[in-house]
Amino acid sequence: MKLQTARGVQDTPPEEKIIKNQIVQTIKDVFELYGFAPLETPIIERYETLAAKFAAGEASDSLKEIFQLSDQGKRNLALRFDLTVPLARYVAMNPTLKMPFKRYEIGSVFRDGPIKAGRVRQFWQCDIDVVGSKSMLADAEILAIMDTVFQKLKLDVVIKVNNRKLLSGILTQAGIKDQENAIIAIDKLDKIGVVGVTEELLNKNIEKKQINKIFQLVQNDIKLTELKKKLTSEEALEGIQELEELFSYTKSMKLKSIKFDVSLARGLAYYTGTVFEVFLKKGKVTSSLGAGGRWDNMIGNFMDNNRIVPAIGGSFGLVPIIESIKEKQELIQKTPAKVYVIPIKTEKESLTIVQELRDNSINASFDLTGRGMSKNLQYANALGIPYAIIIGDDELKKNKLLLRDMVTGEQKLLAIKSIIKILK
Repeated sequence: MKLQTARGVQDTPPEEKIIKNQIVQTIKDVFELYGFAPLETPIIERYETLAAKFAAGEASDSLKEIFQLSDQGKRNLALRFDLTVPLARYVAMNPTLKMPFKRYEIGSVFRDGPIKAGRVRQFWQCDIDVVGSKSMLADAEILAIMDTVFQKLKLDVVIKVNNRKLLSGILTQAGIKDQENAIIAIDKLDKIGVVGVTEELLNKNIEKKQINKIFQLVQNDIKLTELKKKLTSEEALEGIQELEELFSYTKSMKLKSIKFDVSLARGLAYYTGTVFEVFLKKGKVTSSLGAGGRWDNMIGNFMDNNRIVPAIGGSFGLVPIIESIKEKQELIQKTPAKVYVIPIKTEKESLTIVQELRDNSINASFDLTGRGMSKNLQYANALGIPYAIIIGDDELKKNKLLLRDMVTGEQKLLAIKSIIKILK
């Protein structure tokens, strides 16, 4: 049997998992800094929940990319394609939640879609959402979280922002009725250009003169003030008003990574207002590192009472974030151990010292094989462990240990308390 992973999924070796854990911890710390509470939802959902027209949407790529399965009772099930639809279901099933409900969730999602750099079929998302507030202050807070996380990760990004009401108003003014399909095509403008989008729109039976009207307004670097003069649609003007309010808040919060982009649509059907997407300013990874938007209708639709439950959220994609960081730095650390203890025929005494290090919250590993010092140092170096402690009879007689810096090769004979101070 030839061993191989399923297409579009991959193992995560220790050196990548360590950096992944660090990224997740950074994101989690920022979420909690802004007062968001953790939530966990199942990986498996009922298919009809994910495929609802107000969830994935009949024309979206997400519906086409759902992994479907069934249980032994022949129920139609599916693997979640994002964390937003499960959140909507959770809120709909728990109507007594105190609002606004600020939650975050970190976990695996699945999409049976095309594979490229930074895009796979099983990946983690790190989501934040505010449910129960229609204020643009909530939208500004989500954008501030996105900005803060990427600053802490030292990734230079642009956060492109638009409003679906504005885009919908533009399409209305162009006389287009099949807006869902048109929006999905326009969302690909950065990837396939005007010619590619035009071809897609023509294939969706949209007339050339209507397409021309769209591109008179959907242009690179067009300003809100210019659009305000050219648009008459009430919906579009409402979208502009929301964006103006939102940008006044992000300016007060000194968020410099925000950029208005009228072509940004986000392909999912459930977005109703603000939409945004995060990209590296420079780098090989062209996939978005994060995205989100306002989705005010989904929860009420799940409740079957036509109630509007406003919600705004954002999501971080760990795979493209890791790929972006790998571009900047070599991943050499293959263990969380900060120090490797090498006993020279002093195993029992060394075990006591290892436990003292661990009692002081220092990640410590220990030679389990009885190898010689040279091979042990090679082992520590191969795993990227920054320090080694060598313990022989001579060191014990002096009540000191030999601390070796694995990067510089410098060695010092020190008391255990001094070593703990250095390592902490």
